Amino acid sequence: MSSDKTFADIQPLFDFDIDGPLVVAGPCSAESAEQVAVTARGVADCGVRVFRAGAWKPRTQPGQFEGMGEKALPWIRKACAETGLIPMVEVATSSHLFMALRAGIKAFWIGARTSANPFAVQEIADTLAALPAEKRAEITMLVKNPANPDLELWIGALQRIYRSGVRRLGAVLRGFSMYGEHRYRNVPEWRIAFELHRRIPQLPILCDPSHISGERDMVEPLSHQALSMGFDGLIIETHCNPAEALSDSAQQIIPAQLNELIRSIGTSCRDSEIAGLDALRAEIDDIDDALMAILARRMKVAREIGRLKREANVPVVQPIRYKKLMEERLGQADAIGISDDFIRKIFGALHEESVRQQIEIQGK
Repeated sequence: MSSDKTFADIQPLFDFDIDGPLVVAGPCSAESAEQVAVTARGVADCGVRVFRAGAWKPRTQPGQFEGMGEKALPWIRKACAETGLIPMVEVATSSHLFMALRAGIKAFWIGARTSANPFAVQEIADTLAALPAEKRAEITMLVKNPANPDLELWIGALQRIYRSGVRRLGAVLRGFSMYGEHRYRNVPEWRIAFELHRRIPQLPILCDPSHISGERDMVEPLSHQALSMGFDGLIIETHCNPAEALSDSAQQIIPAQLNELIRSIGTSCRDSEIAGLDALRAEIDDIDDALMAILARRMKVAREIGRLKREANVPVVQPIRYKKLMEERLGQADAIGISDDFIRKIFGALHEESVRQQIEIQGK
């Protein structure tokens, strides 16, 4: 699909100049006036300009801490006024947005559970659309990916906010919920963010390494990985005392760790400073061209197999053959240092496309 022209006049997220990636930091949830104030001072000391804090926390199960609600908004506003930070809160309903606006907050994010619900996003968009144009021009809105890996749903949520008249708009990759055991709390599926950037190249995309990792020790390496892949910034959960946090304790870092992370970002090399990078990228392009030629050749053979199966009245799918092929490829993957998961995805996709083309031939 070609680039999406809907978002033609997106504006910078904030008015201040950014030298390097944007960093947004603060606690998962605002738990007390003191906790917010202490954390905000620590975040400001790191040179961060935007302070995130959750007032309402959508939880998986009832009975869990769901945030302090409207009561937390004055704490956030006061702490930011004292430190010069810009406050940002999560909104999941139009009433959340209304209360936050009334408290003087102008920067927001829509969480993964909300962005998956078009009705909820549309209610928020309608509330924004009802504001005077000069008020909408001041609002910044970030939209996190839906909990499920659905790019069209993510783009749909962004479109709803854009059509409300908000132009300070960005996206956040926070990973996707997957059943079973995984390395990450929320699997990043980087390719979905890459495709979002291809479709809407002018849209700022931030990474949320806290929610992707679920563990504070992984936040810094994931931050570097995201920035090396071209993300425009980071949104990082930072708490003055993570051990006592009422939500997401394991993934929050202290301001001192945030400071070290930001310092390490500042010393990272830019692409243009890496000797030989352009030559290696050119080599990758040549290899990719060769891969496309090999794929075309493979599918030509698959279609010929489809014709033979049609003439012999043989079913398209041969499970025993596929199982044997996959076992052989996984053995080869181990020998050359490629992950089993990658090989399963690649050859699973190849098999699926081969089957599709053979079924098409059967139909003829």
